Amino acid sequence: MRKIISVLFLTAIFFTSAFAQSKDDQVCLDCHSDKTLTTTRNGKQVSLFINGKSFAGSIHEEISCTGCHSEVDPSNLPHPEKLNKVNCATCHETPVAHYERSLHAEALKKGLILAPTCVSCHSKHEILSAKNPKAKTYVMNIPALCGQCHKEGTTVSGMVNPEERKVLSDYSESIHGEGLFKRGLIVTAVCTSCHTSHDILPHTNPASTINRNNITKTCTQCHRQIEQVHTKVIRGSLWEKQPNKIPVCIDCHAPHKVRKVFYDDSFPDDKCMKCHGQKELTKIVDGKQVSLYVNYDQFKNSAHTNNSCIKCHTNISNSKNPVCLNSGKVDCSICHTAQVDDYNISLHGQKHYKGDKTAPYCVDCHTSHNAQSKKNTTSPTFARNVPELCGKCHREGKNIATALDESKLGIVVNYRESIHGKGLLQSGLLVTATCVNCHSSHRELPKKDPRSTVNPNNIATTCAQCHLGVYEEFKNSIHSPDLTKTDKKLPVCNDCHRSHEINRVDLSDFRTQIINQCGKCHEKVSETYFDTFHGKVSKLGSVRAARCYDCHGSHNILPASNPKSKLSHNNIIETCQTCHPNSNRKFVGYLTHATHHNRDKYPYLYYTFWVMVFLLVGTFSFFGIHTMMWFTKSLKEKKRHKNEKKKVIENSQPIEEDYERHD
Repeated sequence: MRKIISVLFLTAIFFTSAFAQSKDDQVCLDCHSDKTLTTTRNGKQVSLFINGKSFAGSIHEEISCTGCHSEVDPSNLPHPEKLNKVNCATCHETPVAHYERSLHAEALKKGLILAPTCVSCHSKHEILSAKNPKAKTYVMNIPALCGQCHKEGTTVSGMVNPEERKVLSDYSESIHGEGLFKRGLIVTAVCTSCHTSHDILPHTNPASTINRNNITKTCTQCHRQIEQVHTKVIRGSLWEKQPNKIPVCIDCHAPHKVRKVFYDDSFPDDKCMKCHGQKELTKIVDGKQVSLYVNYDQFKNSAHTNNSCIKCHTNISNSKNPVCLNSGKVDCSICHTAQVDDYNISLHGQKHYKGDKTAPYCVDCHTSHNAQSKKNTTSPTFARNVPELCGKCHREGKNIATALDESKLGIVVNYRESIHGKGLLQSGLLVTATCVNCHSSHRELPKKDPRSTVNPNNIATTCAQCHLGVYEEFKNSIHSPDLTKTDKKLPVCNDCHRSHEINRVDLSDFRTQIINQCGKCHEKVSETYFDTFHGKVSKLGSVRAARCYDCHGSHNILPASNPKSKLSHNNIIETCQTCHPNSNRKFVGYLTHATHHNRDKYPYLYYTFWVMVFLLVGTFSFFGIHTMMWFTKSLKEKKRHKNEKKKVIENSQPIEEDYERHD
């Protein structure tokens, strides 16, 4: 009841304030809705008409008239004829602060009436959000807005340098203007993208976004890699130390006339192919004869078909004879900066830069002039071909393979026999994981490196690229570091599934091995398992016998106290019914891992075991002693009887002699 009253009270306050606001605005509109209402300022007649509907649809619709015209009292009218200028900084402090130091504000302070103010760009009472296509400040409308003053023929355009008098027409014909006006790309750069919205400064000002020292930063808001590329083509250190000595963006690309870039015709591909089209063209590198022949047809059918020779071989010069003399290695980072950055920190890259000739370089995997997209079935980097590509070095018997520990000698063979390898090579499933899915394409790092994709801390997220559902289950399980806080090592994917020998979980090999795998961490529990019916049957070779994950789950393992656990009170019957359909509450009372060795956890079993032991030992001891005593007595009796018999025989012998004599 209290909640209902509170809601009604707040609703009443809202409608009361809204009514009061609209009432005050209506008082103002009683006069200002009259289209004939005017005043005279600086000798000119100025309209005081306000369109109530336009104001209601503006971004300020929730602000009353007095919110901006604070000196007006609706209850005390008419108000003074001359009101104070609206202070936009009351709400827009930062934009106004930027404007106050801008070129526009400086011009206004000098008395130049053409200098724009807030209302010049945003209007007065019909201000719309910059996201509204009807707003003056909407990205599609910005060139026209700025062009009101800066287009050719305006008073302002006549006050600037001749090269800046066709700003709007130059922009319209530029690649930026074409993208905006012809293609509707609202992410294209407009006036405010380079000059900012409010903090517009002349290029001579060190703080200006278009100052020579800042222009690259401005351009890289969109062209992120341009500076990286340029610094690799020229001397990067000079770029930082002496910016005036090195061309910046606007030196090559006119500020408002930016066009598509076309390479100098002085280095056409035909000029290069006059020499490199000859199959017999060779040179000696490290004592070996290397071919310099380029199959131009292959090159034009490669992933670089739209590139010219000079785009990659940037250090060609007309001052050399031939022009490519000592041109050196191609720097792939000119276009593939991110990939090369990854390669530089990778194990391959580190070995390469140390002079290890076995370490692969870009062309070893992608080839040189016949580089193909990884989507091309003939490309070495096509998913189906990746194992073979990596196997060139990592196959057993190769130099790289022999340098690894013995567990990694059969990587390629093991992968082919794994579920991933069979899925890829036998079933043709291109979504199956290959070498690069786990180890990455260019950033191969040893698993000890915290940045490595196969580091134990990262392996779960790596596998999650394909097995997202499993990962979501795992991260909420007892094995997840998010749930279990411990100093002990928690298992990750490849602890149970291995790395390259991943098998189907329903096969006998996996079901047999998983017990030992779990036993590495749960040693005592594993020992008790083999004391149970399940464990004893499993030892005899039964594959159907319940293993650890059949009861506890595989990736969603939780303590039995958790209601979501497969072994919780509410779920354990259903768990047992997967193998024992007739399971009931009495059946699941069976103590699976019970052991008589644990007195604290299983006291009844402990004491029962020892009572039975003492009973058994006592029984056998009693009867054993009894048997020994009986056996001893039996021997004595046998000996006594033997002696008595002997005496009887001895006593009966004279009588026989008498009989003989008598005869």
